[in-house]
Amino acid sequence: MLQFTPIHWLLACLPILSLLLLMLVFKWGGSKAGAFSWFLTIMLSILVFGAGFKVLAYAQIRALMLTLDVLYIIWMALLFFHVSNEAGVISKIGTHLNALTQDRTLQGLILAWLFASFIQGMGGFGVPVAVAAPLMIGVGFSPIQAVLIAGIGHGWAVNFGSMATSFQTMVAVTGLPGEVLAPDSAIFMGVACLACGLLVGILSGGFKGMLKHSLLIVFLAGLMSVVQYWLATHHLWTLGATVASLSGLLAAVGVLQWRKKAKGEKTAAVGGLSFGWVAFPYILLIGLAACVFMVPAVNEFVNRISLSLPIPEVRTAMGVVTPAGDTRAISVLGHPGAILGVASILSMLVYARLGIYQAGYLSRIWDSVAKGAVTSSLGILCMVSLATVMSHSGMTQILALGLSNNIAAAYYPLVAPFIGMIGAFITGSNNNANVLFAGLQMQTANLLKIPVTLILGSQTAGGSLGSMFAPAKVIVGCSTAGLSGQEGKVMGKTILYGILPVIVVAVFGYIWLRLRGGM
Repeated sequence: MLQFTPIHWLLACLPILSLLLLMLVFKWGGSKAGAFSWFLTIMLSILVFGAGFKVLAYAQIRALMLTLDVLYIIWMALLFFHVSNEAGVISKIGTHLNALTQDRTLQGLILAWLFASFIQGMGGFGVPVAVAAPLMIGVGFSPIQAVLIAGIGHGWAVNFGSMATSFQTMVAVTGLPGEVLAPDSAIFMGVACLACGLLVGILSGGFKGMLKHSLLIVFLAGLMSVVQYWLATHHLWTLGATVASLSGLLAAVGVLQWRKKAKGEKTAAVGGLSFGWVAFPYILLIGLAACVFMVPAVNEFVNRISLSLPIPEVRTAMGVVTPAGDTRAISVLGHPGAILGVASILSMLVYARLGIYQAGYLSRIWDSVAKGAVTSSLGILCMVSLATVMSHSGMTQILALGLSNNIAAAYYPLVAPFIGMIGAFITGSNNNANVLFAGLQMQTANLLKIPVTLILGSQTAGGSLGSMFAPAKVIVGCSTAGLSGQEGKVMGKTILYGILPVIVVAVFGYIWLRLRGGM
């Protein structure tokens, strides 16, 4: 067991506190605040936590590979957005959605809760926000509001999204079978689904708008939760978020169409490109992602070429060991960034063939991509480097242990999701949060004699929700919304509202433990 003092715990908090202070109070951009906090983390890891040159060097190599993984998505997401925007797709989708419904609450629910969650089911780090936020801006939401709502809306879909990567990581780390972990994890994510839906309703149309559509929100949340639970408990957890969110999206559109018919209204005709051509990039993106992730032969073929580097075991002076292993593998053709890139290029060729683009479109698209990506890329590098140094030096583990120590068994479910949240906030990924803390959570649950599956379900739910306001993920969302340099403002609002579903999950876990008699 890692030995540390209260002073160590307080010092381990400093990188996170400095990042929050600089971004939220002093309004620094993500790259500037990240660089300062990364330097502070390096100094603390050397002077206090016993991380030598070898530990820091290999931490930076891991950070570089993780950064390339994320930047692959950012650059391709920006390309996808500007290819679509140059063709006028964003404004046209807004026009079509307005023809379906002009209710701001319903527009927010469809784009930020249902569509973004569907993208999360197949996509990875930050893609749902990067894709959904521009669409929300197109229907009249402010850029900050769009990134905030899209970030919160898809949080419930992270655990079983991306082909259930986070959930399968928890299975691997704990050694427990997926069928044992799935029921509790799916129940917690169902609670998170309802909380995210209600919050999106409030942020889109105010409390009054949410109340107006509360029955619809509860119905859709119930439908998606039941579908996800059934899939997760029948060994189909890789499809959990994808099929659940698709069922919600189709049900919502069906309800809106039924309401229009019941009132004798007709959907207004929209001139210009047909909806099929307007939605072509998104249909293509979904189709490509489905083929890559759901067809075994295609998945095996595109993932034949991957990049990774071997890292040896390293140890700090305090005894923190980072096991040997390869860096995160980057699949050249099977990566979400590759899928976005192929969808972008094919869409651009089709739109050029149709004569939709004006002269000089290639240079305009490239200039817009480069302008949006350079600042975001530097910010991502700093944030990921900060996270890997904290992990390799033991600072992240000390933070979690400090929260879990001396907590009575009856109250531990109130703490467990916040440990997952902290891991995801620091690393930007629920997958990484489960790598860091799933073992710790299982060990703590056994020592306190409370149900392990309940605590692990709470851990991964907290990590899923916490990932939505991670600095690195906020930067990705801001990159396609024209908010580079304003990440602090966005992150402050996302934390303020995004922590509410985490609190709901924590309270639910506490009540559920009491009902199960596990205290």
